[in-house]
Amino acid sequence: MDTRRSEQAGDAAGIRARGGSLAPGRVVGDGRYRLLAQFGVDERAAAHLWRARDGQLKRDVALTLLVGDPADPEAARQARRTLERAAHASKFGHGGVARVLDVLSLGSGVTSSEGLLGVVVAEWTKGSDLVDLVAQRPVAPAAAARMVQALAEAVDHAHQNGLVLGLDHPQRLRLTPGGALKLAFPGPLPEATLRDDVKALGAVLYLLLTGRWALPGGPPAIAAAPLTPQGHVVPPRSLVPAVPPELSSLAVRTIEDGGSGGIRTSSAILRVLGQVAEQEERTQLINAVGKDEAAAETDGTIWTTKKPVKDVARRRKLAFGVTVLVVATVVILAWGGLMLINLFQGDGKPTGPAINVAAPPSSAPANPGNQAPPPSNQPPAGPKIGDPVAPKSASVYNPQGSGDNPGRAKNTIDGDPGTVWKTDQYQQQLPALKPGVGIAVSFDNPVNLAQVKISANSPGTKVEIRSADSKNPQLDDTKVVGSGDLNGPDTTITLQQPTQSQYFIVWITQLGDNGGDGFLTQIGELSFLPAA
Repeated sequence: MDTRRSEQAGDAAGIRARGGSLAPGRVVGDGRYRLLAQFGVDERAAAHLWRARDGQLKRDVALTLLVGDPADPEAARQARRTLERAAHASKFGHGGVARVLDVLSLGSGVTSSEGLLGVVVAEWTKGSDLVDLVAQRPVAPAAAARMVQALAEAVDHAHQNGLVLGLDHPQRLRLTPGGALKLAFPGPLPEATLRDDVKALGAVLYLLLTGRWALPGGPPAIAAAPLTPQGHVVPPRSLVPAVPPELSSLAVRTIEDGGSGGIRTSSAILRVLGQVAEQEERTQLINAVGKDEAAAETDGTIWTTKKPVKDVARRRKLAFGVTVLVVATVVILAWGGLMLINLFQGDGKPTGPAINVAAPPSSAPANPGNQAPPPSNQPPAGPKIGDPVAPKSASVYNPQGSGDNPGRAKNTIDGDPGTVWKTDQYQQQLPALKPGVGIAVSFDNPVNLAQVKISANSPGTKVEIRSADSKNPQLDDTKVVGSGDLNGPDTTITLQQPTQSQYFIVWITQLGDNGGDGFLTQIGELSFLPAA
């Protein structure tokens, strides 16, 4: 438990006074959830962010507590709108957003005596606070780009489904152990728009690069971004010169509302972030190589152009030693040759009793037909394979990353190996930036999977076949049931044993070599063969 969160209580004393005493140990939600530690306050919506313990299911959860007076009609209306949006988000699944487990409202899980207007219950996200991360130092540009890229992919998926996530407050975000940003406390503001989500992505990028928050309503623990005399946000590069110009411009263009060069959609952010992250990784690799070469030149080795001095006595000793070694070698070889000749040139006399090959052996059985056949050493036959089963859907599985052409995932199950899905091109091999990437498929009904046939021309790729219990599981909740290397146009991976599930993941743990130009894997078709 992070006890430092309790220090934030004093920053929202006015709000807390209206909602009673919210302190560790108090029980809310009609006695079900016990508060453990506070992780922030979004004062714009009187939303208190807590880690709590579910007394019924014995697990930790993230609570967004909407504090207010039930007699205030405007506060009650805004709380209902937030709860409605959170309820809609419960149907949305993505690795960048904590899953909404329940939504409690007045009269339905929340009593009027609790001083609360509603509660949004979400799964607990392990890891660390975004605020704690930037409090130490700004994040390296390449890492910042990758972090925001994962969050932008979640926003892009949500906007395609008409959902507003509401990630425009840094204390609602957490950094997972895998290094990805995740919306840990869902519950968008009543009037939040799709544009607010996009601006929040720019503000998060700005925060990672500079340690400053560039939108209104940030927590007191984070300094606000400075403004120019004209009222515009100062570019991150002006505060931290190491920030690449492209990344600095992206942050400002995403936050600013005015101007013709603004960025308005999450898909546009994803495109720019992918390009900037790859370029930054390439630059870091070049710099690392240069440092290694410089270190090699300054390791204390002494170089000279002076000709070696001729030492006659030393040369005589060396010649004598070589002569003795050659003579000893010849003697050993000669002795070995004589031993081999004696071995193969014996006296030629046969030994042992005489054998009449025409007569049957006395120990032969009288009726060999009754003799039992020798036991077989053949391995047991594998399961019979049935006809391929077509998945219902396919999507990019990227629990700790983003990108990798999510729009082309359907090409892996369209029956045409000529249409391919491919990963992004990486300058470093997995798992340098993330543990892997893959394709998640779901079927209409559970299948008893025995083999997976992969059509791919990406030698060097290593894959795992994983079973899952849901469409978008956490990686730790999946199970490896088979693995193999892709070394030809078609590879068939036989599972350790037939596995029944409705959801499977083809998980890439090592990318193929892209001809010396980074690492990349492409897949033309996936076929799933059940046990007959």
